[in-house]
Amino acid sequence: MPNDDYDAPWKEALARYFPEFLAFYFPQVYELIDWTRPFAFLDQELAQLAEGASGKRVADKLVRVCLRGDTAQDALVHVEVQTQRTGEFTERIYICNYRAYDRHRLPVISLAVLADASQVWRPHAFSITVGGCRIGIDFPVVKLLDYAPHIDVLLEMENVFAVLTAAHLMTLASQHDPEVRLVYKRRVARLLYRRKWSKRRIINLFNVIDWLMRLPDELEQQLWQELRESEQGGIMPHMLSIERIIREESRREGLEEGREEGLRQGVLEGRQQGMQQGMQQGMQQGMQQGMQQGMQQGLQQGRAVLLAKQLRHRFGALPALELERLAAASDEQLDRWALALFHADTLEQVFSEH
Repeated sequence: MPNDDYDAPWKEALARYFPEFLAFYFPQVYELIDWTRPFAFLDQELAQLAEGASGKRVADKLVRVCLRGDTAQDALVHVEVQTQRTGEFTERIYICNYRAYDRHRLPVISLAVLADASQVWRPHAFSITVGGCRIGIDFPVVKLLDYAPHIDVLLEMENVFAVLTAAHLMTLASQHDPEVRLVYKRRVARLLYRRKWSKRRIINLFNVIDWLMRLPDELEQQLWQELRESEQGGIMPHMLSIERIIREESRREGLEEGREEGLRQGVLEGRQQGMQQGMQQGMQQGMQQGMQQGMQQGLQQGRAVLLAKQLRHRFGALPALELERLAAASDEQLDRWALALFHADTLEQVFSEH
């Protein structure tokens, strides 16, 4: 089974759903903030502040917010999600806190989510006392394992971090059992399909959970085939499948681009080759799994994925409505949109019926 990646999914969730993060885990802090005012992520600053601090930083954020009240005072919220037990964790919290205050001279609220598998590890303070002088910090902590008895309730809640917490706990519980994780992931996917949320909200959250609950390739293919069959007539499995393929290839492209700026042209050529290989593999899998009907669906989805990637390269991220139209499109519609792409200046012109 692929190695579990907790870092990237949590960073993505924190960046996308920061207010919901505070509302779910730290409601007392959420109530202090004036959410009618803009807030700003200071990620580059946090990297500088944490420089030299011991321990692996898993998912962390530094956010400038405006507090409620007549004075409209600004403050900094420092968040760390820690997935492994480490002795340097509390010291790192302290270092980031005082360095942030030293730079901005603003109140700093440090918060920690402990997402590890140890029931007993619950650090919440750091201090040094010598010669009658004391320095240190106490900070609020949430332990995800405390939610383990309430997974069924979490999955029914509206806050995305309730669902993400349940998915994280399921991931921990199935670290060495891919068959069990398949059952868990299937449950979460079907639950999301039936949510009365916007399509974009469902896609964004499932992207995070899909990233978190990784499966071996053969089980991943089995899951998506089951979802398409069980949700016949539903468009969401096809939308998510297209989005997932694009995201996985984009992630690989991003890793390649980050290695060396001088290889940019080679990366672009590699993308095209990888896309062609992926399309060929997708068609072969469709032939094996679905016979004539499955092959037709696989080919059509492959064409939709290819067109989606071309549109994304030209116009940027695609709205949920356009993903839905691609997932439900006939061969004739895909042909018409592909031709329109050559002359269109905007995404709207591609999908125009005139």
